[in-house]
Amino acid sequence: MDLINTTDYLVDDSAVVRNSTHFTVPAIKVVIVLPLFMTFIIGAITNGLYLWVLKFKMKKSVNTLLFFHLILSYFISTLILPFIATSFLQDYHWIFGNALCKICNSTLTVGMFASVLFLSAISLDRYLLTLHPVWCQQHRTSRWAFGIILAVWISAVASSVPYLVFRETYHDQQGKVICRNNYAVSTDWESRELQTLRQRIHAACFISRFILAFLLPFFFIIFCYQRVACKMKERGLFKSSKPFKVMMTAVISFFMCWMPYHVHQGLILTKQQPPLTELTLTLTVVTTSFNAVFSPILYLFSGENFKNVFKKSILTLFESTFTEDTSAERTQNLHSGDKI
Repeated sequence: MDLINTTDYLVDDSAVVRNSTHFTVPAIKVVIVLPLFMTFIIGAITNGLYLWVLKFKMKKSVNTLLFFHLILSYFISTLILPFIATSFLQDYHWIFGNALCKICNSTLTVGMFASVLFLSAISLDRYLLTLHPVWCQQHRTSRWAFGIILAVWISAVASSVPYLVFRETYHDQQGKVICRNNYAVSTDWESRELQTLRQRIHAACFISRFILAFLLPFFFIIFCYQRVACKMKERGLFKSSKPFKVMMTAVISFFMCWMPYHVHQGLILTKQQPPLTELTLTLTVVTTSFNAVFSPILYLFSGENFKNVFKKSILTLFESTFTEDTSAERTQNLHSGDKI
C-alpha cells in the first residue's frame, strides 16, 4: 500500500544507519531515496488519474465511493514523501520546522490507518454482496457507504492523534534538527526514568498499531475473501480461476507490503543492531513504495467496468489536449500569415 509512517522508522533508526558498517551510506540513500521520489512522482500522477476517473467519469455507487477514498488515502500519503526523502538525503536533518514535522508524521499515519481500514471495508462489502444479497438490496446504499467512509476517516484521524502529539523536533549532539517521536513529551532526553517511560509508551503504540493496523485487518480480510470464495464455488460462479487469483493476490499483497514495516518497527523497539534493521528498513521502503503505486492497479483493474472507463477517459483526455494544441497552432499560424 503506501509508504505510510516512514518518518517513524527512518528517523528513529538514524543512529543505526549512520554507525553501520554493513552498507555504505550512499548505497542506503540510493536504495531508500530513489523509491521515495519515484513513488511520489508515479503515485501522485497515477492516483490522481484514478481519482479523476472515479469522481467525474464513473457513476456514483458504493464501489466507486469506497475505492475513491481508498485511492485518496494513498494520494495524500504520496504528497508527504518529498519531505521524508529530503530529510534522509541530509542525514535526517529536518529543515521544515516543528509544525511540518508533526503534520507530515500524523498525515502519513492517517493515510496508513485509512488505507488499511478501507481495504477491510471493501472486503466486507464483497462479503455482504456475496453472502447477504437480500440485505444488500435493502440497506447497501450510498448513504450506508458514506457512513462507512466517515467512520473510517474518523478512526484513522483518532488513531493518528498520539503521533501528532509525540512528534517534535530537537537538536542532537551534532547540532542537527531531528524530527522524531518524543513519547514522554519532555525535553529531558537523559533521565533514566523518562527513558523507561518512553520505552513503555513506545511499546504500547507499537502493539496497538500492529494489532489495529495489521493483525485484525489481515485476518478480517482473509475471513471475508475465504467466505466469498467458498460461496462462489458453491454456487458455481467460478467460471475461471481469475476471481480466486485476484482475492489471493489481494491477501498476499497486503501481508507482503505491511509485514516488513511492522517487523522493522519491532526491531527498533527492541533496539536490534544492523544488519537486520538495515535489511528490514530497505524491504519496508521497497514494499510500501510498491504498495502505494501498484495496489490501486490490482484492485481497480480487476473490474472490467473501471478498466474500460479509465481507457476511454484517458484517450478522450489526450485527444482533447492534442486537439486544443492543434487548434492553437493553427490560430497562431493564421496570425503569423496576416503579419507577413
